[in-house]
Amino acid sequence: MKDQRGGPRVQQLTVALRIRPMNEAEIDDEASFIAHKLGKQMVVLMDPTEDPDDILRANRTREKTFVFDMVFDAKATQEEVYVSTTKTLIDGVIAGYNATVFAYGPTGTGKTYTMLGMDSEPGIYIQTLNDLFKCIEATSDNVIYTVSMSYLEIYNELIRDLLNPTSGYLELREDSRGNIQITGITEVSTNNALEIMHLLTKGNKQRTQEPTAANKTSSRSHAVLQVKVKQKCRVKENNEEARVGRLFMIDLAGSERASQTQNKGKRMKEGAHINRSLLALGNCITALSEKGGIRAHFVNFRDSKLTRLLKVY
Repeated sequence: MKDQRGGPRVQQLTVALRIRPMNEAEIDDEASFIAHKLGKQMVVLMDPTEDPDDILRANRTREKTFVFDMVFDAKATQEEVYVSTTKTLIDGVIAGYNATVFAYGPTGTGKTYTMLGMDSEPGIYIQTLNDLFKCIEATSDNVIYTVSMSYLEIYNELIRDLLNPTSGYLELREDSRGNIQITGITEVSTNNALEIMHLLTKGNKQRTQEPTAANKTSSRSHAVLQVKVKQKCRVKENNEEARVGRLFMIDLAGSERASQTQNKGKRMKEGAHINRSLLALGNCITALSEKGGIRAHFVNFRDSKLTRLLKVY
């Protein structure tokens, strides 16, 4: 997080893992789970290629364990995931801090479902906005709040407005204070989460999607929802500047291997851009998570449009 009132306020990165249920094709193929939740933070992976009756490999472990900040199994609800990963960020955003939440993983693992969800099972986007508006309504009458949102995609390092896709590709600009702006992006002001859900659903249909061998509706772009909360005191004598908090919620394009997706030509080029931008994001996260964070390490935000956009975080 970064405090708009001066200086960075670094908060520990939190990593959660969600195991998705099997889809119809996997059930038809009689597939089995190889990922198993153990406790609240551990996942055990079984190697499906190993034969338990293979005497030559009998003394080798068939399990690999990984530890995360939190783990959700295939039965976890959208509400449980939201409450554990995102809800605690709302108070900070209202107070003028910045935060980022994103879904990362291979194509077809349920990132869009977790972030956007459906009308009957809303994801992180809508649940966050619902609680954000409730918190604002419960605050002091001495403060005026303005909430605006924008929704964009980054495809092959090009930025497109998902709320106004006919506007063409947009440019990133950096002002004299080092703040990143997107020229011409549509910003919608509202306090109605249902209205925003309709906008997001409509915008999501504009995302660049193409079939691959791994996923028939693979998202080929990063979808970025930015929510901006501006607060200003009603008392005119108060000269305090308006505080602005931003929350970025991002449905990343699926990481992939060309051998699994069987991509060629245009699809392979897209995959290369996706993996390159995800690598840049991973490098920034690694640098920020090391001891000392942004003060002690050079963080190369300029390697991709996505990391440049998130530079304030």
